[in-house]
Amino acid sequence: MTSLALLAAALEPVSRGWHVFPLRPGDKRPAGHAERLCPGTGRCAGGHLKPEQRATLDRDLVVSAWTTQPYNIGVATGPSGLLVVDLDLPKSEEQEGAPDGATSLQALCERARQTLPSTYQVRTPSGGRHLYFTQPAGMRLHSTAGRLGPRIDTRGWGGYVVAPGSTTPRGAYTVTNDRPPAALPDWLCDTLTARPRPQSAEYAMANSMKCRSGYSAAALRAEVRNVATAPDGTRNAVLLRAARALGRLVASGDLPREEVEEALSRAVAGNATEPQRYYDDVIARGLDWSIAHNPQRRTAA
Repeated sequence: MTSLALLAAALEPVSRGWHVFPLRPGDKRPAGHAERLCPGTGRCAGGHLKPEQRATLDRDLVVSAWTTQPYNIGVATGPSGLLVVDLDLPKSEEQEGAPDGATSLQALCERARQTLPSTYQVRTPSGGRHLYFTQPAGMRLHSTAGRLGPRIDTRGWGGYVVAPGSTTPRGAYTVTNDRPPAALPDWLCDTLTARPRPQSAEYAMANSMKCRSGYSAAALRAEVRNVATAPDGTRNAVLLRAARALGRLVASGDLPREEVEEALSRAVAGNATEPQRYYDDVIARGLDWSIAHNPQRRTAA
């Protein structure tokens, strides 16, 4: 797609009140320097600005950026007041017959005896779907991974989605339902914010070990134990350290990210002193950091 076409695509979400920022041309990663390489000058003179902080509604800034490079478009979901449900397809290495995100979401709706309203929807190049909803007033829903079910992620504060008009080597992001985003249903909001029932350290470790063996299993078991037994005053540091350690195994493909997130989330729930979403954010940040800094990381589909 030409720079002019991408500029038009970048201005479209701005017209909806959604904050945008540049992604690398033909890629899903943010443009610009990584935090570890931040020069501390220019726009980062007061500290490194993450993509969510750089996202803008300023049309002049958008025009200036997209007329210089054919950037893909990122939408910062939190500042845009959005909660996007990301439905993925199973990875090629997963067991044949594993449910995709759409199937998992349908099962969730059936268990809750609820339906989802028609809403703004985007098809991803891999065949997945992004369902856009508006966040409830007065709430700041953060991104989650696997909280709603297998291969279902959500993008809220701290996250972003690739906007329609963007392209990757696998294809383009295209709108399949152009109606305005519906309000996030109360029942789905409750599901995202419900605090997991506390589990014992032994249960958390046993639950996390399903179908795991060898070095990765030992590493997961050790970190789950460390988190579940962390004393007050050390819990956040222990959790972050565990997420970073296990993130290397996620990056190498030895552990699924959703399994690590669930195991650590359950482990910390047993002696939590903060809202669960706070700890989930610590886990996500730790994994993101480790995966980004692992030179052998796999490229997400």
